[in-house]
Amino acid sequence: MRSFLYVPGNRPPKLSSALSRGADALIVDLEDAVPPAEKSSARDDVARWLRTLDAGSSVYVRINPAETGIADALAVVCPALRGLMVAKASTVAQLSEISACLDRAEVGAGLHRRSIDLIPLLETAQAILSAPALAAAPRVSRLQIGEADLAAEIGVTLGEDERELLHVRSMVVLASSAAGIEPPAAAVTTDFRDLDRLRHTTLALKRLGFRGRACIHPAQIPVVNEVFTPSSSELEAARDLVSRFEAAGGGVCLDANGRMVDLAVVRDARRTLRDGGVS
Repeated sequence: MRSFLYVPGNRPPKLSSALSRGADALIVDLEDAVPPAEKSSARDDVARWLRTLDAGSSVYVRINPAETGIADALAVVCPALRGLMVAKASTVAQLSEISACLDRAEVGAGLHRRSIDLIPLLETAQAILSAPALAAAPRVSRLQIGEADLAAEIGVTLGEDERELLHVRSMVVLASSAAGIEPPAAAVTTDFRDLDRLRHTTLALKRLGFRGRACIHPAQIPVVNEVFTPSSSELEAARDLVSRFEAAGGGVCLDANGRMVDLAVVRDARRTLRDGGVS
């Protein structure tokens, strides 16, 4: 998945239209986007809307922390739910409690066990330091950083090149790889009008190991999708490299420029083909 579009859970008319905006997945937000007085009604509205969708839809719901989050999770379990984004995730115990509740809810909804994924949203220093354990927790399919909340907690002010979060971002990429889950999706940028900067920062995050990015406005989706979609020349080069490697019997070979290539480089070429939808 390349793009995740956030949609407020308390705006029912926006939910269905969001499906046609071009994002690979939706994140319906029951947390920060919803005022406290509207959280209960928003949960009910989202649960009803999800049950109008086909099974297997690419829709996630961002749930609230603590007991409110458990109630959110239980309310929205249905065949159309792809997963839950867990706000303020910080401990494996928290994720395990949600997973256990989902075990029971899935049975009641006629779903296969563990069919609903979890995406912990890492928004605190504790969460970042616990990233390896959180990545290996039950049901976790990928991680995402809540960079605005994290920066506020640790007292970071981002500069032009955003190097202040380089260590944090790299830690989450490494934790994801070590746990064998999907690479993390990059955090949102709130200036949805500056698409040139969005492209610049998204390319930098891709080089760092992120695959996909969350968006807060439909205008951001085409840029994010383009960055995370391999170009025709990249796909052609990857195909050629894999063909040369296989022709050499799986050993060291030369690429089109005469440079020596081993399995590590070929593994990256195969990843490029997968990202481009080529088997």
